[in-house]
Amino acid sequence: MTILYLDCYTGISGDMTVAALLDLGVPLEHLSAELDKLGLPPGSYELSTSRTERQQIPALKFDVAVHDHHTHRHYAGIDDLISGSSLAEPVKERARLIFRRLAEAEALVHGVAIEEVHFHEVGAIDSIIDIVGTAICLEFLGVKTVYAAALPLGSGFVETSHGRLPVPAPATAELLKGLAVHGECGPGERVTPTGAAIVAALASGFGKQPAMVLEKTGCGAGGKDFADCPNILRAFLGHSGADDKNNDDVIVAETNIDDSTPELLGYAMERLFEGGALDAYFTPIQMKKGRPGVMVSFLCRPGQLDQLSQLLLSETTAIGLRYYRADRIVLQRRIVEQPTGFGTVRFKEVIDSSGKVLRRSPEYEDCRRIAREKGIPCLEVMELLQSKGASES
Repeated sequence: MTILYLDCYTGISGDMTVAALLDLGVPLEHLSAELDKLGLPPGSYELSTSRTERQQIPALKFDVAVHDHHTHRHYAGIDDLISGSSLAEPVKERARLIFRRLAEAEALVHGVAIEEVHFHEVGAIDSIIDIVGTAICLEFLGVKTVYAAALPLGSGFVETSHGRLPVPAPATAELLKGLAVHGECGPGERVTPTGAAIVAALASGFGKQPAMVLEKTGCGAGGKDFADCPNILRAFLGHSGADDKNNDDVIVAETNIDDSTPELLGYAMERLFEGGALDAYFTPIQMKKGRPGVMVSFLCRPGQLDQLSQLLLSETTAIGLRYYRADRIVLQRRIVEQPTGFGTVRFKEVIDSSGKVLRRSPEYEDCRRIAREKGIPCLEVMELLQSKGASES
């Protein structure tokens, strides 16, 4: 299993994360081509990298030159932008999870519903690129699990669109809850809201680097050059002792409910998937005194357990849950686009550990769209595309 350890002891931001991952070997051309799938306005930004130093430590600097400074987006618009793109599903999943954590923190700080959160710095094009770019790079590198060092709190003040705020900024402080922090670096903003959201959403553990076979190291530079600590983010890429790349480590969480309506349970499942759950499902059970009930279960990464547990406990009548770690074997998947008689259609390919395509099937959303456009049954569209996909295998 491929592991990434983020040594963010001196700080982390969105651009530092992308820079460190690019330094691990992700081509800038690949990142640019994948970001095009977001459908942002042409010419609205330009990507570049440069070599620099922070206190004599060589590092890569990643910059986004934004040519459209008037675009501000609400959380719902950003989520729709990502989910409606043609990016790979794991990329969408990670990017949406990061933005979700960010939106939840902003909503709590400003006392508004999450749908009403209006991003300023974070909602600008450069930060969208930082978050989605991080997810793209992780997918390219094949990262399955992320760990992170303790983060510096920093001190002083920072100027934002909301005015002069103390460091860490309120949203950053909210995101840092439950994470390992320290106060060994001096004044200045060492952790940005985007950087904190990346760690909060993706990290499965914090503190010392986990045992792994180290393969590559990357180093990303921040925009400032602090006097006390080098403003860098180091990324260590390696793999665990397991040789089978199809092995995966997940958390299974469950709770039994006998006093909830089907509508609330259905809504809770929607929220679990929105929150990044790998899977969620209901199982009919018989509870105390012969009462019929439902066991609500969800699968998630270790680092998602706290967030998804709180979500489930707040959206249902459950008063607790149990969880346990589980190993699973999963086949690799990828989305490929293919021309058909209905136009370009996305197909999902299932691949074994040797790289052989075992089966492929058309994406349901594309089949649904075609069925509505052509006025024919969705089943007929799926069967026609399935035969086309099989013939191309």
